[in-house]
Amino acid sequence: MALSLDREAFSRRLRRLYASWQKGEDEFGGVDAIVVAVGVDEEIVYAKSTALQTWLFGYELTDTVMLFCEDRALFLASRKKVEFLKQVAQGKGGDGASNGLPAVTLLVREKNESNKANFEKLLEALRGSRAGRRLGVFAKDKFPGEFMRSWNDALSKESFEKVDVSAAVALAMAAKEEQELALMRKAAAITSELFTKFFKERVMEIVDADEKVRHSKLAEAVEKAIEEKKFLAGADPSAVEMCYPPIIQSGGNYNLKFSVVSDKSHMHFGAITCSMGIRYKSYCSNLVRTLMVDPSQDMQDHYGFLLTLQEVLLRELRHGARLCDVYGAVMDVVKKQRPELLGKITKNLGFAMGIEFREGSLVINSKNQQRLRKGMVFSVNVGLSELPNREAKRPEERSYALFLGDTVMVDEDGPAVVLTSVKKKVKNVGIFLKNEDEDEEEPDKDAAEDLLGRSSRAALLTERTRNELTAEEKRRAHQKELATQLNEDARRRLTEQRGEQQTQKARKSNVSYKSAALLPKEPHVREMKIYIDKKYESVIMPVFGIATPFHIATIKNISMSVEGDYTYLRINFFCPGSALGRNEGNIFPNPEATFVKEITYRASNLKPPGESTVPASNLQNAFRIIKEVQKRYKTREAEEKEKEGIVKQDSLVINLNRSNPKLKDLYIRPNIAQKRMQGALEAHVNGFRFTSVRGDKVDILYNNIKHAVFQPCDGEMIIVLHFHLKNAIMFGKKRHTDVQFYTEVGEITTDLGKHQHMHDRDDLYAEQMEREMRHKLKTAFKNFIEKVEALTKEELEFEVPWELGFNGAPYRSTCLLQPTSSALVNCTEWPPFVVTLDEVELIHFERVQFHLKNFDLVIVYKDYARKVTMINAIPVASLDPIKEWLNSCDLKYTEGVQSLNWTKIMKTIVDDPEGFFEQGGWSFLEPEGEGSEAEPGESESELEDETFNPSEEDEEEEEDSDEDYSSEAEESEYSKDSLGSEEESGKDWDELEEEARKADRESQYEEEEERGRGRKRKGPPGRGRPHPPKKKRK
Repeated sequence: MALSLDREAFSRRLRRLYASWQKGEDEFGGVDAIVVAVGVDEEIVYAKSTALQTWLFGYELTDTVMLFCEDRALFLASRKKVEFLKQVAQGKGGDGASNGLPAVTLLVREKNESNKANFEKLLEALRGSRAGRRLGVFAKDKFPGEFMRSWNDALSKESFEKVDVSAAVALAMAAKEEQELALMRKAAAITSELFTKFFKERVMEIVDADEKVRHSKLAEAVEKAIEEKKFLAGADPSAVEMCYPPIIQSGGNYNLKFSVVSDKSHMHFGAITCSMGIRYKSYCSNLVRTLMVDPSQDMQDHYGFLLTLQEVLLRELRHGARLCDVYGAVMDVVKKQRPELLGKITKNLGFAMGIEFREGSLVINSKNQQRLRKGMVFSVNVGLSELPNREAKRPEERSYALFLGDTVMVDEDGPAVVLTSVKKKVKNVGIFLKNEDEDEEEPDKDAAEDLLGRSSRAALLTERTRNELTAEEKRRAHQKELATQLNEDARRRLTEQRGEQQTQKARKSNVSYKSAALLPKEPHVREMKIYIDKKYESVIMPVFGIATPFHIATIKNISMSVEGDYTYLRINFFCPGSALGRNEGNIFPNPEATFVKEITYRASNLKPPGESTVPASNLQNAFRIIKEVQKRYKTREAEEKEKEGIVKQDSLVINLNRSNPKLKDLYIRPNIAQKRMQGALEAHVNGFRFTSVRGDKVDILYNNIKHAVFQPCDGEMIIVLHFHLKNAIMFGKKRHTDVQFYTEVGEITTDLGKHQHMHDRDDLYAEQMEREMRHKLKTAFKNFIEKVEALTKEELEFEVPWELGFNGAPYRSTCLLQPTSSALVNCTEWPPFVVTLDEVELIHFERVQFHLKNFDLVIVYKDYARKVTMINAIPVASLDPIKEWLNSCDLKYTEGVQSLNWTKIMKTIVDDPEGFFEQGGWSFLEPEGEGSEAEPGESESELEDETFNPSEEDEEEEEDSDEDYSSEAEESEYSKDSLGSEEESGKDWDELEEEARKADRESQYEEEEERGRGRKRKGPPGRGRPHPPKKKRK
């Protein structure tokens, strides 16, 4: 297949080269022609000559001489290359110069001859260009080979003066076009993927397993990894290569340059610096990170300062700024904040890159006067070396270095844009080990640990969920510490909040008319008929011969009935004592006033002589209009209530740049309208905007997002981006704190009537297509997330639920609940479930009994006024993993065999916090001693009976009065479990009923002891006499 050449790009770039030459300053403007000769040398990776060829043609052309004269360009190359170059020579002729382009002349190199004739033509063209004396050349480029030697000999015979124009040409090529930037973004994405998915994971494995691996071996493994497609972000492997062999350093031996190679020393578990760069389709990228294993506070502080310096550097890299000024701004920060580090910082802070990895003329140092231009791409690298480690115990730990670098693009206004979106905060690059050396005080080591061969180095806690077995004693000891801390913190918090009295909102006092003069002068009012004033939303009724107005808000309901010859209209009013929910006394502005409870009017259905209508028609009209006004009022009130407490958001700042991160064909939940609609989610300067196909807009600001969760489509039918907000937003006339954007993966419904066959080609093809679709969607979503995190400078971080999860029913149906780094979530079902771990006070497990298959989990929040969250029907098998997870999150948990009345418990705490904590605080939930599980009564329930533990009457009362804390779900679940466990005894209900009747008959005649023995003999072990199931109480 013939190679194609982008003629437009060639013309554009050649025009740019000539323009910078013609208006060139210093020596570049003074040259008469530019000579570029490229030979064959496999060892030369980066050269200005080959970079210029790649920039113009997209390929390297070996054994080729290029001359750029004043009004024409000449290329001497082999026949094959000339055929390729004909694509740019066509149509240029003599009119090329008028477009700012020189005419192109192609000369075919002869293999068997000495090319004298061709060389003469070239030299003649040089002599005829401008003054024909000064030649611009790339002084450092020296290629071997016979052809190059003969050309250099021919050139040296002439009396030309040679001037090095490398820096000037580099500056002309430095500002990248959008096409070039796309390639560099791809190179940066591959570098990021390789570091995150391969290198970082491999280092974590090495540290976890306490392996001994040499730096050079690990570097080789990184180089081999680019042969695997899964690390290449979907790129063609043949177009991917390393910019340089990866540099891995640790253990006190650091050289923060890119010219060094990884040594053969074993990797030391301290500060591990890694530099790697990927070259994609000839365009380079670079990434530098330092992974820190169990970093000391001093190391973390130094790393934090390094991050600050990089932020300053990125902020200063703006269009028009001078490189020396950028360097100076960073050094000023060092002088002001940490002057002792001036001698330890890297000598330069980065360099321009593109087709060449390092552009020597565009280095960020104190002397470079060159100005930055929009579109330039830099590798920015800030490092601190020879930092002393005060906690060192071994020679290799005495000093360490920190190195941080990214590939960035200079923007017109605003800081440089980071292309390598690899997270770099301490929590992202720190590998924290949980040492088990603390347990050395215990004389007996856990035998199971020795059998498993676990080293003293414990499991990694960074970005991983470890399911290793830990002793129950260790958990209990940790929980004991947490219990003490919990009570102290809660007591202090409640004492601070004591002064803040929570005032309940009184019902709005709706006055019909401020004065009697405003009463309408309608005939109905004068005639003592019922009149509805729609303007003031009031009903004027005759009461004892006086027209009395009542605001529509005071009317609870109305009813109309016809009995015989009369129509009755009954109007019920709100008053203290009517069913308005709990604490109703506070919602009336003046509860001591005299209230009208109801009024009934009667009118005849018989038409009196001479009247056109029956008297009852007034009541019928009044009934209809009151209903209408009431409906309108209630709708308005509901809307106002929705808007209550809505925090006014900032306006979204739209980024007009077309390259904004964007995801198309997404659905939004909850729906904007009744019918779900597709739309696009786009990230702007300070927030997201979702635009539906109908044109509806929903804006979510970054600073209003509490949790951003990405739920991949592994094992799910949808792929989701979920936002849990700090403050609710309004859309679709309702307020929402949870908004998610999703798209479906594969078919959610299955045609059961379709004939299924294991080897059906259509089915296999459909499965293959679904797999590809899943992969494609995951990649698109991940790219979007990475771009957004880069755009927000990682202020907004997306959390991915861990694989560790458990089934439970937080609402009506069972779903999979999964922890993230800061929350417990379920995003695939609606409504979603999100609990922020920082807001949780403690977790209580209810109904934890040996014979039950599942238990309930209650989440108590630090804000005691907030309703507790209950998750029902969690399988018992999940209990230990949940405990382990909570323990690792430093969350206190307790367990008990009963379901508690949490409304009363929380009310008791809020009413008398001092008394609650004097009695031991949350310790009442703790089982006292080992025997308390077998006997769930005595010591625990005594305290509960006093203040907390509900009797059956309490529960019934609670069901009637309190909707929020209804325990129906708990009871039904409890009865289901107990029935389920009785089923396990193997007898059906008929047999159990018969046994129960028989036992009842025998109990009338037998002695107490005998009856006890008979009961033990007939019932299931430890269960007492079996009873038929009780009917569920309505």
